[in-house]
Amino acid sequence: MIRRALLSCFAVLVALPAWAIDIQQVTSPGGIRAWLVQDNSIPFVALDLQFDGGASLDIPGQWGAINLMMGLLEEGAGPYGAQEFAEETERLAARFSFDTNRDSIGIQAEMLTSNRGEAVALLREAIIAPLFDPTAIERVRGQVLANIAADAQDPSELAVSAFNAAAFGDHPYAQPVSGTTETITALTRDNLVLAHSNVFARDRVYVGAAGDINAEELGLLLDTLLGDLPANGATLPGPAPYLLQGGTTVVEFPTPQSVAIFGHEGLERLDEDFFAAFVLNQILGGGNFRSRLMEQVRVERGLTYGVYSYLATREHRPMWLGQFSSSNSLVAEAIDVIRDIWVDISENGVTEAEIEAAKLYLTGAYPLRFDGNVTIAGILTGMQIDEMPVDYITTRNDQVNAVTQDDVLRVAQRLLRPENLHFTVVGQPEGLMTGN
Repeated sequence: MIRRALLSCFAVLVALPAWAIDIQQVTSPGGIRAWLVQDNSIPFVALDLQFDGGASLDIPGQWGAINLMMGLLEEGAGPYGAQEFAEETERLAARFSFDTNRDSIGIQAEMLTSNRGEAVALLREAIIAPLFDPTAIERVRGQVLANIAADAQDPSELAVSAFNAAAFGDHPYAQPVSGTTETITALTRDNLVLAHSNVFARDRVYVGAAGDINAEELGLLLDTLLGDLPANGATLPGPAPYLLQGGTTVVEFPTPQSVAIFGHEGLERLDEDFFAAFVLNQILGGGNFRSRLMEQVRVERGLTYGVYSYLATREHRPMWLGQFSSSNSLVAEAIDVIRDIWVDISENGVTEAEIEAAKLYLTGAYPLRFDGNVTIAGILTGMQIDEMPVDYITTRNDQVNAVTQDDVLRVAQRLLRPENLHFTVVGQPEGLMTGN
């Protein structure tokens, strides 16, 4: 995302317990599907639109075109120039944001019931008829180039880029979502128009809605908003290769503290072992002080301020990834400890106490996510993208609690591959070189 509008003060509504949410499956007269949580307590509705494809649909040599295009959707559309579009959005007290991710582009909208029709009409112009005005293109291009220049001085961004470039070969996953200085500089207006036509289509949209709207109203809204989009978009890329083997890659960068990205292949979201892996990752490096990584790398040895791991359920190549930063003199030792943890858990599993603590955290934290209509709308689209059943919210914690110690051991032995663990380190780590 190039610019994101701030959430308005009325976005956070009554927080419902997860089990109290009633999801309606809606199909518009024109055949557009959506999930809806109706809440008439406040005259406000939030929409979350996700279009499958995202930056992975960038054309080779035009990397970053989709991200730049998305940054232009609020820079003039239909009869409105950039300034007029902003003024009209403010007049309606609406909020729109436009995001680009690897596997999807997202549009979030917040609007009052009293002028919902006008807000939808304005958003429709941004989606259907963006101006791509040359002056706006140059202004937003400059913003993107400034961000790329900043990323080139950020060890974390450099580590991610280096890991992806080495891991994914010729697949779009190997390229930065924002593109490169060379590709962004070379993009033309025609490139942006083509990027728009490739990603916006009715066959790949997922819709979540929450707030003061009923199913019939939502169906009519969707046909107004999206009905004029083409039926089909560009073909999605195939699976990404994974080309890295176990070892270390060092990218020299003048900094007193190195950043390391590490990982190997993961598992699909619909894999039958996903919940066991989910619990296992919470124990391994889920981001709190009880994780093995935090206890042994930070608490016991003081090698880092923070280290974590996560399941990256990417559409074209799921990964099991992690990250830490450390002073240059301590990076090599931290890597050795992380590898040892990977070996230990892959061979011996985890304790029953660790499993119970992980379950307690994961089930207790889940209802807290449902803190308002904006968040709920996003959860609804995420569920659809992940092909979750409509009753997933009510069954999710049961699936977490059903994980046993034997399940975790089986999944650890299946998925944790210490010999495949690769570390990409950006900095000046002492005693460490590529290939270690």
